[in-house]
Amino acid sequence: MKINGLNVLEIGPKEKKAIIFLHGFPYNWRMWEKQIERLSKKYRCVAYDIRGLGESEIGDGQYTMEGFVEDLMTIVSELGLEKPAICGLSMGGYISLRALEKYEEKFGAAILCDTRSNADDDNAKLRRQNGIIKINKEGVESFVKEFVPNTFGDLFKQENKEEYERWLNLCSSSNSIGVKGCLLAMLGRTDTTSYLPKINLPVLVLCGSYDALTPPEYMRDMSAKIKNSEFASVPRAGHMSPIENSDFVSDAIEGFLDRRF
Repeated sequence: MKINGLNVLEIGPKEKKAIIFLHGFPYNWRMWEKQIERLSKKYRCVAYDIRGLGESEIGDGQYTMEGFVEDLMTIVSELGLEKPAICGLSMGGYISLRALEKYEEKFGAAILCDTRSNADDDNAKLRRQNGIIKINKEGVESFVKEFVPNTFGDLFKQENKEEYERWLNLCSSSNSIGVKGCLLAMLGRTDTTSYLPKINLPVLVLCGSYDALTPPEYMRDMSAKIKNSEFASVPRAGHMSPIENSDFVSDAIEGFLDRRF
């Protein structure tokens, strides 16, 4: 279905508690397919393509993190989701954290996967700006083939070559305006670190044990700042832990929701 130009999936019993999934950059909602397949048996699962990616509308590409948060809240409102759990990875985690900071009373629990609370420092801002320059000069495929390999651990790339190539090709087909818009939104986002100790919801923090972009030690420290949180390192996984070790991530999320949500 489409809500406000966004491609939205809804599956599972509507009378059950809801969980809404937010994907990473430059992926789409399908990165959560294995988790949704498992959890939709007893939870109302909602996932969507963030504006500019997947099958959602592109618009003018002038995206902000605040706009992404308002997109999320529109979906929550339109579907009538009553205090859903929110589950975000990487860029989806940035959106989740800012949404919680603004609207915590609207949610019932949170899962933060392979993400950060801190805003980009100058070096990170420059990397994102250089990514935009690269897309303008060489095209989105060139950018993706440089960026996406860093989001997977070496083990997965070696042992699951066909699956890895599928994701590389899928991301390479992304719209350049949408990808650049997401880069702009991420480099302009605010820092949510000071909010972490104020979170009152139960929170699960997951991180791939080989994540080079958001290392486990960083996310363990982030989890320690949240008073009602649990931390788990995902074995044999890099930054895309729900894809690289889907069973572990599904088990962890299901167990957390069954106990705390």
